[in-house]
This record gives sequence, C-alpha cells and structure tokens, in this order.
Amino acid sequence: MRILTRYILGEVLSHALLGGVLFTFVLFMRIIGKLLELLVNGTASVPDVARMILYTLPGFLTVTIPMAVLVGILLGLSRLASDSEITAMRAAGMGALDFVRIISILSTVALALGLLNTLYLEPKGAASLLALEDSLKSSQGSFEVQPRVFYENFKNYVLYVQDVKPVAGAAIWKHVFLADLTKPATPHITTADQALVTPGGPGTLTLHLRDGSQHDISTKDPNQYNISTFATTEMPIQTGAQEDTHISRSDTVNLALPLDRLLALASTGSHSTPAQVAAARPYRIEFNRRFSYPFACLVLMLVGVPLGLSSKRGGKSTGFVLTILLVFVYYFLSSVGVALAKQGKLSPFLGVWGANLIFAAAGALLLQQMSRGGVALSLVSTIGVWLKSALDRLRPNRERAENASREHKTTAQRFRGAFHTRFPLILDDYILREYAANFALVLGSFSTLFLIFTFFELIGDIIRNRSALVTVGDYLLNLIPYILYNVTPLCSLVAVLITFGALSKTSELTAMKSAGLSLYRIVAPVLVLTAVIACALFAFDEFYLPAANRRQEALRSEIKGKPAQTFLRPDRKWISGQSSLPPEQAFNSVRVEHPGGPARVFYYQFFDPDKNVFANLTVFELDPHSFTLTRRIFAASARWDDKVNGWIFENGWERTFSGESTAGYNSFSLSTFPEIHEQPGYFKKEDRQSQEMSFGELSGYIADLRQSGFDTKRLSVQLNRKIAYPAITLVMAILAIPFSLSAGKRGGVAGFAIAILMAISYLAVAGLFEAMGNVNTLPPALAAWTPDALFALAGGYLLLRTPT
Repeated sequence: MRILTRYILGEVLSHALLGGVLFTFVLFMRIIGKLLELLVNGTASVPDVARMILYTLPGFLTVTIPMAVLVGILLGLSRLASDSEITAMRAAGMGALDFVRIISILSTVALALGLLNTLYLEPKGAASLLALEDSLKSSQGSFEVQPRVFYENFKNYVLYVQDVKPVAGAAIWKHVFLADLTKPATPHITTADQALVTPGGPGTLTLHLRDGSQHDISTKDPNQYNISTFATTEMPIQTGAQEDTHISRSDTVNLALPLDRLLALASTGSHSTPAQVAAARPYRIEFNRRFSYPFACLVLMLVGVPLGLSSKRGGKSTGFVLTILLVFVYYFLSSVGVALAKQGKLSPFLGVWGANLIFAAAGALLLQQMSRGGVALSLVSTIGVWLKSALDRLRPNRERAENASREHKTTAQRFRGAFHTRFPLILDDYILREYAANFALVLGSFSTLFLIFTFFELIGDIIRNRSALVTVGDYLLNLIPYILYNVTPLCSLVAVLITFGALSKTSELTAMKSAGLSLYRIVAPVLVLTAVIACALFAFDEFYLPAANRRQEALRSEIKGKPAQTFLRPDRKWISGQSSLPPEQAFNSVRVEHPGGPARVFYYQFFDPDKNVFANLTVFELDPHSFTLTRRIFAASARWDDKVNGWIFENGWERTFSGESTAGYNSFSLSTFPEIHEQPGYFKKEDRQSQEMSFGELSGYIADLRQSGFDTKRLSVQLNRKIAYPAITLVMAILAIPFSLSAGKRGGVAGFAIAILMAISYLAVAGLFEAMGNVNTLPPALAAWTPDALFALAGGYLLLRTPT
C-alpha cells in the first residue's frame, strides 16, 4: 500500500508542480514589463526588482496553490485512468475513499502551505512592497531628455532642447527653451544657446546656462515686460515628477495588515451603527479570504478525485478540459461572491466561503455517485470519449496514412502535383499534422487561461457597474485576437517541444534517421510552417488586429464605468511649429527649418478641436541659429477662418525683441498673421496606442508627432517590434528543437517545464531591451531586434551541435 501511495502521490505531485508554475507564470507576465522598465530607468536597482518579485509572489501563490492541487489531481489521475492503472488498483481492493485518503495527504500539505502563505507571507510581502514603493518615490527619479521633445517631468517646468550630447557625469543641451509654469497664464521664459547639466542635491539638477535671455511679463499689465540677457547663469530644477513605481494593487493596504490588526478592524459590537458595519466590511472580507483560499485545496480535492478516476476513456484531454472548467467555475463563484459581499448584498462569510460550500456539496455528491453510478460521472466519461475521438481525428496514424495512400491522394501529394515540387513528402505531412494538432491544442489552452484570468479581473466591475452580459461577451470576443497574437510564439515553442519530444520518446525519430533522413530535413517542415505562421502574424496585426483592439479597449472602458473615451488630446498645451519647407520636402526633412525662418512654439491653455478655437494662445518665435526669442504673440482667443484661410487673433498683443530691448509692441483687438500657416488639423494630434494601429499607420503617426515635438521613442520601439515580434515565432521553434530531443525521454512534464523556463527567459530579455529602448539607452531597432538575434544565435548554435 505504501508503494501505491508513493506512486500515486508522485504522479499527482509532478502535474501539480507543473500546473502551479504555469498559472504563476501567466500571472507574472502582467508585471514583468513594468519591473524591467523600472530597472532600466534607474528608478529601481536589480536588488529592488528582485525584492518586488519576491514580495508579489505570495499574492500569486494564494490563487495558484489551490489551482495547482486541482491540476495535479485531475491530470495525474486521468493519466493513471487512461493507462488502466486505476482499474488495476481498484481490482486489487482500493476503493474511492482510499484514493481520497491518499490524495488528502497532498491536499493537507497544500492547505498548510496556503495558510502559511496567506496568514504570514502575503501580509509581510504586501507591507514590504508598499514600503519599498514609498522609498523609491522618495529617491531621485532618473530621466532621459530627448531632443526636439517637450519634456514635462520637471516640477513646474516645460523643457525643449534641439540637441542632447551626453558627457561623463553630465549632459550638454543645445538650444534650450525653458518655460516656468508657476504662473501658467504668464509663463516665465528662459532661452539659452547651450546648457551644461549636472546632478544637484537630492531630486534636483543644476543647469549651467550660456548665452541666453529671460522674459517675464506681469499678469496684471501686459505693458510691463522685463527682458534680461546673460553670458552665463545657473538654475536649479526639481525633478518633481517621478516614475510610477506602483506594482501593488489597490487592495494591497488591506493585504498588508497583520492578522491580529485585521481581526480588530473587522470586529464590531452588537450595537454597531450601519456606518461602522460598512466600514468594517472590507476587513471582514479580507479576514475570511485568508482562510477560504487555502481550504479550497481540500474542497477541490473532493471534486477532483471522483472526476479524475472516472475519466479513464478520455485520458489527459478530459483532465485538462475539466481543470479549465472547474477553475473557471470556482473562481467565478468566488469573485461574484466577494463582489456581492463588498456591495453589502451578501454577508462577508457567505460571499467569500460560498464557492467552497458549493464545491464541497458537489464533491460529496460525486463521491457518493462513484459507488452507485450517476449521471454526472457518466457525462464526464462521455466528454472524455468525445475529446479523445476529436484528437484522434486530428492526429495522424499509420493505418490512416496507409488507407489514404491506397485510396486517395493526400494533401501533400496534391500540393506536390500542383506546384511540381517534391516537398512536402508523406513523412513531412505526418510531422506537420502532428505539430499542427499540438499547436492548436496549446493555443486554445493558453487563450482560454488568459480569458479566464481577464474575466476574473473584471468581475467586480461587471457587477458594480451592472454591465450587460452582451457587452462582456463582446469584449471577450474582441479580446481573443489580441490574446492569439501575444501567445502564438509561446505556443509554437511548446508545440515543437511536444511534437519532437513525442517522436523521440517513441523512437520514431530514430527510425526516420535510420531511413537516411538528417535531423535538418526532418525539422524542415515545422520550420517552414512556423515561418508561415510568423508572416501570418504580421499580416494579422496589419489588417485585422488594430480594429479589434480599438473595439475591445472601448468595451473595456464601458465595463469599468469610464466615460466615453476620446483619443484627441486638446490638453497638450505645447507644440512646436511646422517646418517652413513645402509639404513634400518637409516630410523627408521633418526637423529642418527654412534658412532664416523662425522656430515657432505654441502654448495655449485650451483648444476646442470641434470649433477650432484657442483660448489664451501664446506664440513664441525664436532665431533658429542663436535660439533667442525674436517675437512673442499673445491672444485671448484665436479661431480659424476658412474665408481668409488663416487664424483670427482676438484681444492680444505682439512684441518683437532685439537683445535686451523691445524693438516693437502692438496691441490689437483683431489681427491676422499670415506667416503662421499651421492649420487646425496640425493641432489635432491623436493619442493612440501602438497596438491600435497597423505598421503603416504607426509609422505615419510617429512622423506626425515627431514634427510637433512630442516624445516618440516608445512608439518607435513598438514600430520595430511589429516585425520583430512575429519573427520570434520561428526563432522559438529553432531554439525548441534541441531541447525537445533531450527532453523527449523524460516525458511531457519536462518539456513543459523547459518551455516555461524559456518563455520566462525571453520575456525577461525582451522586456529589458524594450525598456532600454523606451528610455533611449538603445536605438529602437536594436531594442526590438536584439532578443530575436540572441535567441536565434543560441538556437542555431544548439541545433548545429545536435547529432543529425
């Protein structure tokens, strides 16, 4: 009996560990990009990022430990059932309760680990995470000033420079325009030919300005205008706006409370007022949550054991489908219960423990049916048969291949006949169908997991805002293309590992080699197919995905109760003027001003894009050679007039400057300036996400924003990633082949473990280089393509060293 106990526990534990790592990995993918960006920006050091990962891990484990137990039970027992080992054990006298007793050992250990995690590790981690975030906020944030970009991350300042040159421990800015917005209506302007920038005290920089001027105007009397010039001067600037260091969730404050403090806040007397009861409700919910999730390990065991034992005719396919279904149902009931408890429609105990109570009752019913038979278990067996037959239809086998060769032309034969080529052969067709079946299965599985986690994330908003089920369904439907695009490279990796791992384990790969085929010829069809998938991903992103992303973002805003979203940004108050070149020349020379023409900067407090009207508009014109202010125009309002094809300035003044003196001053009630040729469309810059545009649209959008002086470094990285990311599908396949051959003899668990490790490595490397590109540490093309190049070199090296 001890041997059987160890054997069953070993089978269940291996699948539980794999499932736990997989689910934790899916959750971890949500924060890895932010962590790496904090690291590259210098906001957080490597030890800080490592601590953030350590502090957030207990929160993930609270959810994934019960899920891992369920995965281990269902997949482990399903594997034993499919090989008739369960039948042999039951014939030897083991009953259903014996299996429950054995599996309860694992569930009890998981319960203990869960309680340790929720009662001690998670509060400690949450408290430490909040403290770390506060310490990072108090430190000096790092930044990278971009040339010809309005930089607004200084406290009360807007900066514009035409060129940046880094030097040891400092930086040199060429042609500096600095606006002090302490009084937004009348900004204090400083211009300089050059500035040497050095670190100052905590949270400050020191600007050593040379050959510049300062302009100051009275808020009450526009006739009072002061100009001063300088050869050299120093100016300290506070770095005020810091990088967002938030990794924690909105409920982390409650998670960080120790158990005794939480219990004290959750306790209310018998004569408590409704306001006191409402104030204590979040703490009661959190107190019950810390116990309910660990005890889910026992509850899910009661359901998982009878379902796993009854899935003998379906094997692992039934176990996997049941895992996804039960995970969804359990966390759906749990999330709905918590949301209703927060609204006061259910008591905290019933809202949090409701899912456990329902699953405990279902588990007791299923255990009772195991001894007498029942509809539920028969349905599970039927589902298993259907899934197994569906997979068998997808997978090729020798008998079907022989029948096809005798009676009909195979797909491969028809392809060769149509294109007069010897590729693919029947063996290629066999490998391709094996890979395609595994790829489709893994793609469907990962997509389902992402949909489930997304649904859990939104369930509180759905209930609170009473979102219609049609809206939620429409959102999830439009989210599927985004998920497919993002998980396809990972699925290609896993499918290659499974396909060639299985061929190696069954010695089919050895038989192919003995027939004279080299390893390179064997893997060629899969590499061709993954290259086709990579091209299809790019086409998918180019023609379909942007529209779906725009639709799902709008639906997500509706579900979250946000106001109708507009992509126009009239709040962008600083914008540089157009080039004075003709449009066809300006497109190819965006930043080159016409010789002798002024460099123009617009500042406004409001712009109505529908009526084409400005409020409190100021136009600064600067000498493009010395960058001194030559003219300043102010108007209380300005509107576009189609009849004159220009702007009508109302109630304002115009000043021209020569050194430290005002060369001319003119006030007006109505005036036009034909030389200001920027039309209304120039100021209507759309704030669009890169994933909501095709490659061509994003390229044009970047050119438009760059000419207007906006920061485009992040968008430039994303533009290059639109080609680099689909290409990683082929790279992952190349890298996976050597690992699949070495892992084949160790089984599918080893293959999945390798896949997860490689996926984490790629996400870390890709996120690191993307963050470096975002802060201009690397050129956009290098930031986007370096991960592909590194993994391609590693894969090619390992493949060439593999015996053929």
